[in-house]
Amino acid sequence: MSDTVSEVSISVRAATEVDDGLVEAFSRLIPQLSSSSPPPTAAELLSIIDNPNSVLFIAELDGDDDVRSVVGSLTLAFYRIPTGLKAWIEDVVVGESARGLGVGEALNVAAIDESRQRGAKNVSLTSRSSREAANRLYQRLGFEPYETNLYRFGL
Repeated sequence: MSDTVSEVSISVRAATEVDDGLVEAFSRLIPQLSSSSPPPTAAELLSIIDNPNSVLFIAELDGDDDVRSVVGSLTLAFYRIPTGLKAWIEDVVVGESARGLGVGEALNVAAIDESRQRGAKNVSLTSRSSREAANRLYQRLGFEPYETNLYRFGL
């Protein structure tokens, strides 16, 4: 294993089908995002992909050997309310081995572009304050902290 990263490019696309490779990728990624949530099943991934109000973006690295590896994901959800169409970014995760390569930025840019294309009024997300690198990224991309209280009711 070399200390240098070989020539790598990042591809971001909306997932359109579920196969064993996608299920396996989420079984690696979700534990890096949440220790309390199990990875999604194939049926759960399919329900996200088939929902016209959500987009499951995946990031792949294209290496010198033409092997593609899913190294990150982001879910973009849309909902309409009386004041307009809103977009919400959820479950952004970049695999540990791909952090610092621009994967998170590429995923977020794809989500912002999709939101613009669909006519969303804005794009929102939340991020724990302890995720310092992620918070710096969001602010660098133009997200602004929003003064509000977030409430959650557990079911």
